[in-house]
Amino acid sequence: MNKIFKNSLLGTLLLAGGIALSSCGGGGGDTAGGGGGNKTKLAFITNGAADFWLYCQAGVQKAEAELGDVEITFKIGDGTAGKQKQMVDDLIVRGAKGIGISPVNPRNQKDMIDEWAKKATLITVDSDAPDSDRICYLGTDNIAAGRQAGELVKEALPNGGKIMVFVGLGDAQNAVERYQGVKDALEGTNVEVLDLRTDNMDLGKARRNAEDTLTKYPDIAAMVGLWSYNAPAILGALRDKQKLGAVKIVAFDEDPETLKAIDAGEIYGTVVQNPYEFGYQSMKLVHGLVVEGKSPADLGVPASGQIIVDTKVIKQGEGQKYLDYCNGLKASLK
Repeated sequence: MNKIFKNSLLGTLLLAGGIALSSCGGGGGDTAGGGGGNKTKLAFITNGAADFWLYCQAGVQKAEAELGDVEITFKIGDGTAGKQKQMVDDLIVRGAKGIGISPVNPRNQKDMIDEWAKKATLITVDSDAPDSDRICYLGTDNIAAGRQAGELVKEALPNGGKIMVFVGLGDAQNAVERYQGVKDALEGTNVEVLDLRTDNMDLGKARRNAEDTLTKYPDIAAMVGLWSYNAPAILGALRDKQKLGAVKIVAFDEDPETLKAIDAGEIYGTVVQNPYEFGYQSMKLVHGLVVEGKSPADLGVPASGQIIVDTKVIKQGEGQKYLDYCNGLKASLK
């Protein structure tokens, strides 16, 4: 992917945010830090609720504190395109000039993204909508990250075996690409990928999917979770069935339970993104486009339209250190 600009993690474990946010809310609400005044209104909309997005929120807050001339609203979605539409429409009515969003269902949201892009400067973050009128994508190279997860599977299963893959929404762009990366890495090996199970971001269903897999495939060798909550759901199912260790787990992201289980030897490893940088860099970029009036090229957006933030693999002995970093980000929130 030589056409894609690779952006370093800027010292992943050294980042921490000092914060002053104008909009930072849980559960789909928003909060406001500074006063409005003549500040330009920007916004960030997540695809759902997870600790992952709290780390992103810390990056958004840091960007706002440094910029000083913007008021940023941080909105937490509920996993549905309908909720995102409601949020973004409202933000635009309230004067938001620039938006970063992780679309829930990029293909089905194309028309709404195109409509929003007529009214505000819009970039996608974490999950891309490449066929839409978004200006660019900022986030993970999900195919490459999927390959990293596939490599962990090969390490965990040197003799091969059957695996099941789990994710929230199978048609989300990041899910499609991660799954493709996993399969690419395992091609030609003795590892058999049985299927991709989806749960529609329902934690109960995520757990049931893992339990059903254990029942239907008693010879399953490993389970791979492509979204942050999948690995903890798998972990719970394996504990109940007393199969910890017998079935390997490969995870994505940095759920606290995942990181603790890695150091305990219960999860083989995880591929972590850098949501802090997603929030920080996206708002800096939108600020450059909206407030400074610069072109995407002036701001370093490559012709591919993709700004890639690198991922990192966490294995046993590294979980607690990374968890401490994540907890620091959460503690910085205001």
